[in-house]
Amino acid sequence: MSFYLDIILPLPLDRRFTYSVSQEEAEFLKPGMRVAVPFGKTRIYTGIVAAIHNNAPQLYEAKPIEQILDEAAVVTSHQLELWAWISGYYMCAEGEVLKAALPGGYLLESETLIQLTPHFDLGELELNDQEYIIVEALQTQSSLRIQEVMQLLDKKTVLPVINSLVSRKALVVNQEIFEQYKPKLTRYVRLAEKFSSEAEMHKLLDDLSNAPKQRDAVLSWFSFRAQSKKPVKLKDLSAASKTSTAVIKTLIDKGVFDEYHIQTDRVQFDGEISNTNIQLNEWQQEALDSIENIFTEDEVCLLHGITSSGKTEIYMKLIEQVIARGKQALYLLPEIALTSQLVARLQAYFGDQVQVYHSKYSVNERMEVYSNVLNDKDKARIILGARSSLFLPFQDLGLIVVDEEHETTFKQFDPAPRYNARDAAVVLAKMHKAHLIMGSATPSLESYFNATHNKYRLVTLNRRFGNVLLPEIEIVDIKEKYRKKQMTGHFSDRLLEEIKISLAEGEQVILFQNRRGYSPILECTTCGHSPQCPNCDVSLTFHQHSNQLRCHYCGYHMAMQQQCMACDSIELTTKGFGTEQIETELKALLPDAKIGRMDFDTTRGKYGHQKIISAFEQETIDILVGTQMLSKGLDFRKVKLVGIMNADTLLNFPDFRAHERSFQLMLQVAGRAGRTQSRGKVLIQTYNPHHQIVKQVSTNDYEGMYREQLEDRYQYQYPPYYKLIKFTLKSRDYSKTNDAADWLAKGLSISFRENVLGPEFPPVARIRNEYYKNILLKIPPHQSLGKTKTYIEKLLASFKAIGAWRSVRVIINVDPY
Repeated sequence: MSFYLDIILPLPLDRRFTYSVSQEEAEFLKPGMRVAVPFGKTRIYTGIVAAIHNNAPQLYEAKPIEQILDEAAVVTSHQLELWAWISGYYMCAEGEVLKAALPGGYLLESETLIQLTPHFDLGELELNDQEYIIVEALQTQSSLRIQEVMQLLDKKTVLPVINSLVSRKALVVNQEIFEQYKPKLTRYVRLAEKFSSEAEMHKLLDDLSNAPKQRDAVLSWFSFRAQSKKPVKLKDLSAASKTSTAVIKTLIDKGVFDEYHIQTDRVQFDGEISNTNIQLNEWQQEALDSIENIFTEDEVCLLHGITSSGKTEIYMKLIEQVIARGKQALYLLPEIALTSQLVARLQAYFGDQVQVYHSKYSVNERMEVYSNVLNDKDKARIILGARSSLFLPFQDLGLIVVDEEHETTFKQFDPAPRYNARDAAVVLAKMHKAHLIMGSATPSLESYFNATHNKYRLVTLNRRFGNVLLPEIEIVDIKEKYRKKQMTGHFSDRLLEEIKISLAEGEQVILFQNRRGYSPILECTTCGHSPQCPNCDVSLTFHQHSNQLRCHYCGYHMAMQQQCMACDSIELTTKGFGTEQIETELKALLPDAKIGRMDFDTTRGKYGHQKIISAFEQETIDILVGTQMLSKGLDFRKVKLVGIMNADTLLNFPDFRAHERSFQLMLQVAGRAGRTQSRGKVLIQTYNPHHQIVKQVSTNDYEGMYREQLEDRYQYQYPPYYKLIKFTLKSRDYSKTNDAADWLAKGLSISFRENVLGPEFPPVARIRNEYYKNILLKIPPHQSLGKTKTYIEKLLASFKAIGAWRSVRVIINVDPY
């Protein structure tokens, strides 16, 4: 009987591939193990075993696997189930989910190496020119990669030449697989065994009397051991004895010390558990009791709690109950910026049971967290992470918390899988029979709709912690202020006055402007020309700190222009403003204030967010200027005033969610003010003070916004009533993109008629020299989602069969907004 494996490869392939194995291998292997398999002519990939069976593939001959890479499965059955669901629902390949789900270190890199056969005799063989070149090259170096042979012969089809030499036993081919992950080893030292007796010890110290530094190192080691029985790190010993590591190395060489290594985790908790008791107020306790009742019925819960109402304490109580039952808890956050603040709060309560997982961690750090979740449940009771932490190999998941569930950052846009972590968390919780709670001060329309239509259960918390009042919101009409000449730069007299009062009282200020850089447009006042990106259809943004014009889409940059590129005029002006310009203006207006900025430019690097947040918490920054990063659930105790520089840029956006999003963003930013005893103040600068959304923000009227937006969505057939699938076609050829989009839109219209919108160019229709065109498909509530997707898959198969459009990529985005 023959045995076969179905393998998921880390490639965007439509199906799994089947490989053959021996009976012994089939008996040893389990689904979820990694195997190295050949794919294509020269490549070897790490695949995950999805199934073991006896059915030979019909269309091709199954190749044997190269190597088994694991003793036990690294992917659990629940993970395989989740991958299959994401692949089916979001219409992407399982291989794309695999790439997103596993840390890069688990996906080995392969290089095919060729070497000369040992004791090879050149005189015995007749070689043609190409074979001779390869053999000659291998006589001067031990091995060559296939890619290097291609360069050497200047041709792509080198395998026949290599196979010819292999068949005549002139070459051997080795597939070398390199593990990317290297465990972190810490160097420790201990006294050699021969010095364990007291007499030998005294003799050693006498012998070292002429080498005082070496003697100090030995004495320091004794003092370390006297204080604690823990192993002594070489680094600590060097610091304590004030000697270099070279001195300790000499003692190791002499045989006085033995050196050894212990594997340590890269991400560790070094602090102490300081907060052992969380006191809930009566409103929080009431909400907690309601949530516990909902969980007895195994339903999803939506917690609608206003800003600073103490939602985090409720989550911590729920987590405490779950880990007391020996289960794991997953705390999902929308933004890496939030993790640093929350890690401190959770670790102060739960200690080293908290593990953090997000994309700013290195491959090795992510591998360690993954391994702890898989193999050491006690070390990884609570996982705190961004959306990718959904893919961790949970053993016994009891609770998922989705904090700030309305945030768009839970949706992955590029690359595939384009999943929404909030929705996938609902599916993951069902698979594990775990409880799920979503929380937000401004829930997304879909979640609130589900909660009011019996799909989820709703719990409301409408009192701030400590009975602090919600901030007072004042709307400033900047059109009127400009007319009366009461504006200084981009600051109204009211905003400047309030900033000065807050600083005089020793309070902090947050200023929000949802655009980074100094100014989005540089314009010539003579001819009206503004510098454009050569690769994208956008104007370049001026960044003052680097004196550059930058494209925010492709990263193209050039030096700031001193004269117009079109007419050589020196009359250049900037239009619009970003966080950098606000920061510059503030430095001129308030030279004594300490000003910080938090946006994509200042938070690069692993600890970028943490440094700025810590500086603001420690009050080394008085005024923090930032983009929407500031709005996401951060807890600053001394912020009295929040200023929204321009509400109109949020409202006037070509998107059916623009009003909902701007309401959420403004209310979340406003929620950073007055979180302790004194009442906070929020100033919203706008050209349109009578706009409905601005009024609803000023009165904290979520219900009013919800009803109004829901009516619009019903009227114009958008979510939550209709589902959406967006098709983006892109290629470097303008006319091919156009024609392909027209063909696909016609194919969709045959079946879905008036529910197909487009094809339409997006506002930025060219990015990195590729042209984009969008088609939007609306799926009515009564229409089968499964049948719709089957039809789309058939249509795309026909599309791919048309040779002329081979260069056009079709990107499918299910629930795109």
